[in-house]
Amino acid sequence: MGIKRGTTLAAVAVVVALTATACGGDDTAGDAKPAGAASQAPASGAGDYGSDYGAGTAAAGADSKGAGQLAVAQNEQIGSLLADSAGFTLYRFDKDTAKPPKSNCEGDCAKTWPVVPAGDATAAAGMDPALLGEVVRTDGSKQLTVAGWPVYRYSKDTKAGETNGQGVGGTWFAFAPDGKKAAKAAAAPAGAGEAAGALTVAKDPKLGEHIVDGNGMTVYRFKKDTAWPMASNCTGDCVAKWPVVPPVDKANAKGIVEKGYSVLDRPDGKKQQAIDCWPVYTFSGDKKAGDVNGQGVGGTWYAVAPDGKLITTS
Repeated sequence: MGIKRGTTLAAVAVVVALTATACGGDDTAGDAKPAGAASQAPASGAGDYGSDYGAGTAAAGADSKGAGQLAVAQNEQIGSLLADSAGFTLYRFDKDTAKPPKSNCEGDCAKTWPVVPAGDATAAAGMDPALLGEVVRTDGSKQLTVAGWPVYRYSKDTKAGETNGQGVGGTWFAFAPDGKKAAKAAAAPAGAGEAAGALTVAKDPKLGEHIVDGNGMTVYRFKKDTAWPMASNCTGDCVAKWPVVPPVDKANAKGIVEKGYSVLDRPDGKKQQAIDCWPVYTFSGDKKAGDVNGQGVGGTWYAVAPDGKLITTS
């Protein structure tokens, strides 16, 4: 198929707001990979591709080139999105399907929305390589897919960074790095999340002192993450199961050792609190304050001591 699935961890994360103490760690990097959707299925049928209909002005050469090295770009209006190696925004079509992968953009539709061929595509830094796949179109050509969704460019994006295709016809949307629709999170109402925007220390009969958020939910670390370079290897479906702890002001971190207390800029656009330079999470399986159902899951997830170290007692 020719799709390159390797990424280098050194390019995964950018760190901001580090303390004077440098972040370091001994663990080697690993991958928490959500199930990919790289199966093949024939594509058929002409789809409704929205009111912005004509052939448009194609991005120079973009309708015949592979995506190359994908990148995560930031857009003020729609947040994190996927772009090709030339910086052109990549799109998905709601009338397509991902399970099984199938394109419903043919004929004039494919003139307005040039198909991105499968081939020399490499996952963006921090993106799960297993999300990349391909689908066989009705003409026998192979189209790149992300999380099973066929990938397109937009003919009216004439230069890198443009997102003129976002929302066209209510069916076309830029790709987020996890294969979903790019959409900037709505601002929280005033006062919302204030309790969660804190960290403190609780005591469990088995675990002893461990960090919890402002709602009393246990905070965890993932052994496959790294502290140097500071990076999260929990992406896609993993983040749905293990939500990231958002940045917490030091003034709201009670009893936490501040060495390596820093913030990680994730490739998916989220900002994540790190303690002792390790990204921290909560667990969707914890339903109430004091639950520690995430402790020891997969031999890789553990509660966090006040100094940021793993608590391996079960």
